[in-house]
Amino acid sequence: MTVVEGFAPYGPHQTWYRITGDLTSGKAPLIVVHGGPGCTHDYVDSFKDIAATGRAVVHYDQVGNGRSTHLPDKGGDFWTVDFFKAELHNLIDFLGLRDAYCVLGQSWGGMLGSEFALERPAGLKALVIANSPAKMETWISEANRLRAELPTEVQATLMKHEVAKTTDTAEYKAATDVFNERHVCRIVPMPPEVKRTFDAIDADPTVYYTMNGPNEFHVIGTMKDWSVVGKLSTIAVPVLLISGRFDEATEACVQPFADEIPDVRWTIFEQSSHMPHVEEREACMAVVGGFLDDKAP
Repeated sequence: MTVVEGFAPYGPHQTWYRITGDLTSGKAPLIVVHGGPGCTHDYVDSFKDIAATGRAVVHYDQVGNGRSTHLPDKGGDFWTVDFFKAELHNLIDFLGLRDAYCVLGQSWGGMLGSEFALERPAGLKALVIANSPAKMETWISEANRLRAELPTEVQATLMKHEVAKTTDTAEYKAATDVFNERHVCRIVPMPPEVKRTFDAIDADPTVYYTMNGPNEFHVIGTMKDWSVVGKLSTIAVPVLLISGRFDEATEACVQPFADEIPDVRWTIFEQSSHMPHVEEREACMAVVGGFLDDKAP
């Protein structure tokens, strides 16, 4: 399988990308948009398996993360949905894909993908929204519900450090891991590619802390009021929703996508939480690959 890496200039910045497979195969390439905001491509690396179907797969690190340009001095006015949406458009045009492509967004990537699809961009053939909420208010309320099911001593540790604003301590992170092992990735210890992403956030948490907050359930960043509820009927391409039975992106989080998008199907992976592409990799790739072959042959 051919693998090509490079950098796409985005204004004064550089977006790192990797192409697995042949962009000229005849099938619309799949662009994988990672989550966070502030993660890296590593934890969604498994989607390269789709290239075995003859469809090229493009991974990239959003600016501020991974191998792309880091900007640790930028604040909330810089890290916006529009900034990352423009970066995706820029990458599509740089790679010469404007005539035909598909987008798969995971978690925050699906939120970004939905915003992208609302504009009915030229060339978009299909969209996969994986493990994403349609409204952050619902995400937060559901995270609090799941958090309330944690052991009492874990909840107490989390609350103590949040009140004291000491969420960077080892004790707080250990308590956070209890939640993550239930609702983010149920493979323990986490696979190496997932760990690489978590390590990258620790090394430069600028985007994650600014837009989200210190972890998945203590959301105090600029995205806390984000929503696309009431807008989704505008999406004009076929959409696949995927989520996990134990997902922090609960059914309540995903439901508005299913209710509002005109052409939509939804698969819930019974043994997964937030990462079916890791937790049930073979089954997930079969569902995604089948959808794309059906809707964007």
